[in-house]
Amino acid sequence: MTARTSKAASRPARTAKAVAASVEVVRRGPSRIAGYFDAEGLIVIDRVADRFGVSKAQLADTMGVSPETFHRAARAKAPKTQGRAAEMIEIVARVSDWAGGEKQALAWYRAEPLPAFGGRTAESLVKDGKAAAVRDWLDHVATGGFA
Repeated sequence: MTARTSKAASRPARTAKAVAASVEVVRRGPSRIAGYFDAEGLIVIDRVADRFGVSKAQLADTMGVSPETFHRAARAKAPKTQGRAAEMIEIVARVSDWAGGEKQALAWYRAEPLPAFGGRTAESLVKDGKAAAVRDWLDHVATGGFA
């Protein structure tokens, strides 16, 4: 097995661990986040769309998944979909207090250019797998660091 093959083979394991960690952080998060989950501990896409005041197609675009993902329960419950939803919810929940609410926080997530990231939005960073960098940056700002 070449170095390239072993890297590719190990990537899904890291992704699965990252997804599980994100979902667990959101699951343990503030009580306002609890309403996103069903009895099985999975994020319910309809609830997320309703609370953010967007259609499921808009939510899919925001998460970086195909709108068809939400038409099949198995795909909506898939680790990739749940992980993307968890990352988005966690970041939106972190900024909702200072943004003025969840809907405003989602607008920030989607549209506000972040100078620390070359003007990219939190949405584009999360879609590129950089949710941890956004969380670290939010922690930095929350402790008084320069935005």
